Amino acid sequence: MKIIAVGRNYAEHIKELNNEQPDDPVIFTKPETAILRPGDPFFYPDFSTDIHHEVEIVVRIGRTGKNIEQKFAHRYYDEIGVGIDFTARDLQSKLKAKGLPWDLAKGFNGSAPMSAFVPKTDFPDLKNLNFRLDVNGETRQVGNTSMMLFQIDYLISFVSNYFMLLQGDILFTGTPKGVGPVQVGDRLTAYIEDRKMLEFDVK
Repeated sequence: MKIIAVGRNYAEHIKELNNEQPDDPVIFTKPETAILRPGDPFFYPDFSTDIHHEVEIVVRIGRTGKNIEQKFAHRYYDEIGVGIDFTARDLQSKLKAKGLPWDLAKGFNGSAPMSAFVPKTDFPDLKNLNFRLDVNGETRQVGNTSMMLFQIDYLISFVSNYFMLLQGDILFTGTPKGVGPVQVGDRLTAYIEDRKMLEFDVK
């Protein structure tokens, strides 16, 4: 399986990092080794002093497809969850300044904590879905999928023109504003609507 992630998909997040709003989805990938299983702690890496949380709605692909038309994209996923796109912001800034890829800052071990997946039918409207991240009981990020620049079905169609999607592939759909650093000792809790989906410690 592969992890495909979307950057700059919420306008307010683009502003907070002083980035330009893209005309097309900004796509990057993470290796399978980035996955942090539910319940496992996240170990702060030695190569960074500025690891940021980015909470996102995550989609699991349910069938193989390529060159998928947007109107058929809903057929290719049945489950959603929530995840954290951990980012070594200090390392990313250095790489961006040199025009280099973000892989080291985005794809390191444990950089993709994910909840268990639940049927998308558990939620009435995926285009109006609330989600949030609490750190030590304090809400840090609040998002709603209606604020996406590119909706889930469009993302699946877009990505499938470049990468064949396989059953089990994961799509991180972008983060809202409010990203910020985590520290050793923090406890992160992520929700979809009022359902607690993911909880783990930083060690």
